[in-house]
Amino acid sequence: MSKEAVFQNVESLQQVVNIINEAAAALNDKTRTIRESPIPEVLAGALGAGIGGIGSFAALYGLGTVGLSAAGITSGLAAIGGVVGGGMVAGVFVMAAPVVVLAGGGILLASNLKNKQLKQEKERLYKEALQKHEAIIQALKTEADADKERLDYLQSLNILLTQAIKDLKNDIGD
Repeated sequence: MSKEAVFQNVESLQQVVNIINEAAAALNDKTRTIRESPIPEVLAGALGAGIGGIGSFAALYGLGTVGLSAAGITSGLAAIGGVVGGGMVAGVFVMAAPVVVLAGGGILLASNLKNKQLKQEKERLYKEALQKHEAIIQALKTEADADKERLDYLQSLNILLTQAIKDLKNDIGD
């Protein structure tokens, strides 16, 4: 009974890299708060959600990020579909056609190589996330008398790292 991987490709791991980098910045600058972060929405979202109610790191990370708008996607598909005399639905088929054409043995080989690289990257990030998580927990203890903004910042990193570690461990265990 294999669960579906949380991190399906290397690109999806970028969110974990962002949090690990943010944790490193937090540990190197004891005055840094959410305000100085390049991902303040993600950190504030994590703090607001806490650890209990969120099912995955991606969902937690996504609380504070803006995705593609439905209007943008549908108008793009309609424009592509217009090339062949159709609308949005035709655009879906036009966009999918190259994917169908490229299916074959070469893709299978590339897929196996990608899966191996993906697993190695997950293992590397898992170890790095564990180290940063331990350091953030230590910082929460040693900086217990810091101002609320700093403690909230460290706690948001703690929440995000906890969830990333859980999801990476789940993926590696497959």
